[in-house]
Amino acid sequence: MSTEGKLRPVTTHRLMEMKQRGEKIAMLTAYDYSTARIMDEAGMDVILVGDSAANVMAGFESTLPITLDHMIYHAQSVVRAVERALVVVDLPFGTYQGNSKQALASAIRIMKETEASAVKLEGGAEILESVERILCAGIPIMGHLGLTPQSIHKFGTYNVRAKEDAEAERLLSDAKLLEQAGCFAVVLEKIPAELGARVSQSLQIPTISIGAGGGCDGQVLVVHDMLGINNEFSPRFLRRYADLYSVMTGAFKGYLEDVKSGDFPNPQEQY
Repeated sequence: MSTEGKLRPVTTHRLMEMKQRGEKIAMLTAYDYSTARIMDEAGMDVILVGDSAANVMAGFESTLPITLDHMIYHAQSVVRAVERALVVVDLPFGTYQGNSKQALASAIRIMKETEASAVKLEGGAEILESVERILCAGIPIMGHLGLTPQSIHKFGTYNVRAKEDAEAERLLSDAKLLEQAGCFAVVLEKIPAELGARVSQSLQIPTISIGAGGGCDGQVLVVHDMLGINNEFSPRFLRRYADLYSVMTGAFKGYLEDVKSGDFPNPQEQY
């Protein structure tokens, strides 16, 4: 990437340009200032303040418990760090399903209190009223289809979605509905790669894969997973780019030993 490309802010329109010229979109999650700053300086296109913070930051088993106030706190921390990347914030469970006025109020709070670039919602036809109301306020939306973690109790499993023809056709229909409504992109989670490519080819807006194959226009991973901090989660779609669990464990043990032995601090590390 050129220096100019690194400095030019990423916008929803620029993501569309990237799809049109076949340039893949790189997206990762972040939840704090320090991580987001490093990520932005590395040249990341999109940073997602994901409701996965419920899992990796707070230790919940699902994304359902995280609140709008929690998401706003994490998003504020990330936005302060970012100069170039497009920052997208998840609307958490219970803030938009079934009540389009509440959905708009939730989205407005995120945009006003965090200064993020866009929000992300899970679902298709069943949340279309909320999508349309938020978009009418001028707030950009990234959709999310396939495995939608906020609906985990409905699915009852984290297995691959849309393997059967009927569900695959519904997903494609939902993707087109979101595009027609005005969403600028859609995340496709844990669906067959062939379907991911088919949806991507059927849409003018970019698709972002998390376990939806290389035929999508971009990829996203949870930062704690790809850095190997969380070593208990090993789905097929995950590639670990570091083993920070081992690095951090070694550092903590080394510090512990040095403190216990009196080696830290040494004379050069004192005033």
